[in-house]
Amino acid sequence: MLSMSICSQVLSRALARGGTFAEIFYEDNRNFSMSMRSRKIEHAALSRPRGAGIRVYDNLRSIYVYTSDVTLEGLLHAADQAAAAVSETKGSGRDVVLQSRQTANIHPILEPVLGVPAKERAELLRAADSAARAVSPSISQVSAGFLSREQHVIIANSEGLYTGDTRVYTRLLCSAIASDGAENQTGSENPGAMMGFELFRERVDPAEVGRKAAKSAATMLTAPYCSAGEMPVVIAGGFGGVIFHEACGHSLEATSVAPGMSEFCGKLGQQIAAPCVTAVDDGTMPNEWGSENIDDEGTPTTRLTLIENGILKNYMVDRLNGLKMGMAPTGSGRRESYAYAPTSRMRNTFIAPGQDDEEEMLRTMGDGLYAAKMGGGSVSPATGEFNFAVSEGYLVRDGKIVSPVRGASLIGRGSEILMRIDRVGREMTMGQGMCGSLSGSVPTNVGQPTIRVSKLTVGGK
Repeated sequence: MLSMSICSQVLSRALARGGTFAEIFYEDNRNFSMSMRSRKIEHAALSRPRGAGIRVYDNLRSIYVYTSDVTLEGLLHAADQAAAAVSETKGSGRDVVLQSRQTANIHPILEPVLGVPAKERAELLRAADSAARAVSPSISQVSAGFLSREQHVIIANSEGLYTGDTRVYTRLLCSAIASDGAENQTGSENPGAMMGFELFRERVDPAEVGRKAAKSAATMLTAPYCSAGEMPVVIAGGFGGVIFHEACGHSLEATSVAPGMSEFCGKLGQQIAAPCVTAVDDGTMPNEWGSENIDDEGTPTTRLTLIENGILKNYMVDRLNGLKMGMAPTGSGRRESYAYAPTSRMRNTFIAPGQDDEEEMLRTMGDGLYAAKMGGGSVSPATGEFNFAVSEGYLVRDGKIVSPVRGASLIGRGSEILMRIDRVGREMTMGQGMCGSLSGSVPTNVGQPTIRVSKLTVGGK
């Protein structure tokens, strides 16, 4: 790890040509991965990537240089490159005095993954594989994967900050393919948390993960295609929250707001959602997939209410965009690795529990669609326009689920869907994903209770 002495020298060099602020982000990772296909372990690997990134501000302009050479010589060379990008004028820099800041660890790890025998780790994949294959004769292929990342970071800046954090992520992935010889359907389950191997003692049953993935694939294989049209849609909890994450969450990040590329620019204090909607981005949830103790700029993590009873209360703000917007950072500065400069990103983002009964939502919706599982999609933060696949859907007639349907997609605009939510259930659950943006791919939780949208365009055949 980098000492305060080394960080001080590097930061001083980074400011040698007139920069107004400098920061160093150092990380040292221990990554483990294992995968199974066709009932055989086909891959197992342990890696240790490490490196550092140096960022210099020239007022509101940012320069970023990164390197895998973390010797003092390598870091000083990177600092010189960053400084030279600020100005051609040579200078001596200024002394940077650092003070260590300790942050409480709210994500304790009970059982480090690498301390568990490899055989026991492999058994997780075998359990998921066997359970998936037992669901239906139509299951033709199962793949399972186990991932663990232990990330140690040091963050220091020219304002005197010197701090660090350790993040441990563990995840099980299972994908099942159902086939009738002519067509294939895929189901997947990918639970994870900021935990060690205790994840599988306390939260995740690998066999149940396999069964859920296979059941979804087998159900969709025999389902007829969904008809297109405008109709009420009930969206299940958990990963159903990806709708809010993509269609609305990205538009509330300062990454989009600061340059004026969000449909929610200038709307703080205004109603942007139905009164039954409260939405939160929370990095303080113990041991959750999207949590941290500090963000990748060294700011302590926070619980941030984005929307309260339909009123826009906050944006997610990183340091640089906060300077541009005149707003304080919210602990939302994140990056995939030292190879990326940070920007504002979501953490655990969800629609908060409401007061409505889930059965009543279906019973009173008339004819429509029940989206039990959401898949991938696309969105434009500037307009809020989105298109999402429904990986597992069910046709509703006169308030009753009558059959599964496949090929459904949800099409709309973030600001419109927020105003059309007319029911919010009582139990919020979350699903795990990897979110991509300007600063790479980061772990995020998405979540919500079961919700109902009174009118939404459904794509199909």
